[in-house]
Amino acid sequence: MQIWGIRLFFIFASAIAFYFPDTNLTDALIGFAIACILVAGEISLHLPHTRRIVSSVVGLAFGLLISQGLLQLLDQSDSIFQNSTLKTVVILGCGYVGMVCGYYISESLPVVKLLNSQRYIQTGTPFNTSDSNGFKILDTSVIIDGRILEICETQFIDGTLLIPRFVLNELQHIADSTEVLRRNKGRRGFDILRSLQNSPSIAVEIIEEDVTHLTEVDAKLVHLARKYFAKIITNDLNLNKVAELQGVTVLNINELANAIRPIVVAGEIIHVHLQKIGKEPNQGVGYLDDGTMVIVEDGKSYIGQTLDVVVTQMLRTSTGQMIFARNVDESPSEKGLR
Repeated sequence: MQIWGIRLFFIFASAIAFYFPDTNLTDALIGFAIACILVAGEISLHLPHTRRIVSSVVGLAFGLLISQGLLQLLDQSDSIFQNSTLKTVVILGCGYVGMVCGYYISESLPVVKLLNSQRYIQTGTPFNTSDSNGFKILDTSVIIDGRILEICETQFIDGTLLIPRFVLNELQHIADSTEVLRRNKGRRGFDILRSLQNSPSIAVEIIEEDVTHLTEVDAKLVHLARKYFAKIITNDLNLNKVAELQGVTVLNINELANAIRPIVVAGEIIHVHLQKIGKEPNQGVGYLDDGTMVIVEDGKSYIGQTLDVVVTQMLRTSTGQMIFARNVDESPSEKGLR
């Protein structure tokens, strides 16, 4: 609401400034209209498409001004530039170069930092964009995974979530798949994105820019992350490795999940519901509430039951951790007699 107060003050101050010199109501209305146009233009800069148009028009204006200065300089001497056709070529050339430069400047880093302003207007909550922590790019896998929504709602991740257009295209391709499982994953991804956008505590912006000289989505993500000094949020191990090799900071959801899992030590007694037979003879397999696999020795006969088991060993892998245990009612000596 503070920004709207500033805008209203500017509008009324402009009207008063135009009114008082001649105390003319018409002049006040002109000042009021000019101020409204300027405020509307400032608001439109927060929209990606409008920002490009405005930047192109400004670039065109600068190009035409440069062309006029160049023509005046060349008119002072007898040269081939006295020809009206060549003058037109100079004007059109400078205007076009200025327009194109304005368009590409709108895609550069200083302008991209305005992405958070729209969210600031809506919520009144500023986001940190002064360093690399301000921008975080989501890849397709982490959107489909869905846990990013709950993590952001807890406000452990701040700043602006950037979603490239080519990620949305890949998500659309998955949602249009003939395979039921892939189609459901794609639709779940769009549901997660909708929830992220509707959350008042999360800033989400769509990046329209594409990296045309690259074909792989992972390579495009790394390119954008390096350009915008952003971090990548993913649960793709391969993207994780590629990005880190190129100096891009990666926030891996799976690594976070592994880090916050409760620590279990050897000798601790836990409750587990055995669900299936293990790979080795007589093993039973169950899972903790957080998804950790528990392998119980001689637990085959207890499938479908909930047991108190004692932890004998912990094994960490790239996908998580595994717990090896035995029935707490079975002592090691009894096991040796079997």
